[in-house]
Amino acid sequence: MMDTVLITGGTGLVGRALTDFLLDRGYQVIIFSRHKAASNHPRLRYALWDPARKTLDVTALQEADIIVHLAGANVADGRWTKARKQEIVDSRVQSSQLLFDQLRDQPNKVRKVISASATGYYGEFKDHAFTENDPPATDFLGATCKAWEDSVQQIATLGKKVVILRCGLVMSLQGGALREYYKPVKLGFAVAMGNGEQWVSWIHLQDVVRLYYNAIVNDQLSGAYNAVSPFPVTNQHLVQSLAKAAKGKSFINVHAPAFALKLALGEMSVEVLKSMKASSAKILQTGFQFSYPTIDEATQQLVRDQQ
Repeated sequence: MMDTVLITGGTGLVGRALTDFLLDRGYQVIIFSRHKAASNHPRLRYALWDPARKTLDVTALQEADIIVHLAGANVADGRWTKARKQEIVDSRVQSSQLLFDQLRDQPNKVRKVISASATGYYGEFKDHAFTENDPPATDFLGATCKAWEDSVQQIATLGKKVVILRCGLVMSLQGGALREYYKPVKLGFAVAMGNGEQWVSWIHLQDVVRLYYNAIVNDQLSGAYNAVSPFPVTNQHLVQSLAKAAKGKSFINVHAPAFALKLALGEMSVEVLKSMKASSAKILQTGFQFSYPTIDEATQQLVRDQQ
């Protein structure tokens, strides 16, 4: 009998791709959603939960063997107003707290909880690639990721294994930041953010999904791992690779000035302009192999898939 995997945030970019991957391999999948939804797959169903109201479908929780916790408001949707920042934090911490409370209070057979986090945990890259032992940044995203991870880690006190994947920029043209970079590329412009020299730690969507699957099946994994390709690139290199894959040599390099980004994005511009290099050494040491380790392999596959 295959495990039942309960996914929170299952309707997002990573959640949809992971759901398809697991269904293809014979798993039962339950997705926690705040809205009623019907499934047309015999091994997929939706169950209701509402972290803000501290309610969830206990039956669904009791059916689960493994929880993949992806829930959280999209960081890049809209300016970081005070209310928006509170929503970004609450959507992560309240949902993790609800899982902890219910796993503590209800009989269940959950063995493992695998949670999303982000490389926003770390500060500005100076001289070394961040490892999982580095302290969190003190800025908004660093504090958010720390609170998020702490709220998940308490589940380990219930005797359950906890794995946390600190994800870099997810390479997909189906959603996320890369789709925004791709819009001007289609018109022939490779638009670098600021001077374009800031480092970007990235990962192909298919490798993100394979990492979550690896965490499901590999019981040796425990604690935090950077979910990033072994080869980070500069922002300019990233957009040029995307442009080359889509347009060959017929594109124009453009820079979006830092001051314009600050006007357009407000505080969120800090993240777009931040130089961030995270090390994938820890996950590589477990034997995991990336399908798309280099940026050119990743962008060529993504553009090919679009055509």
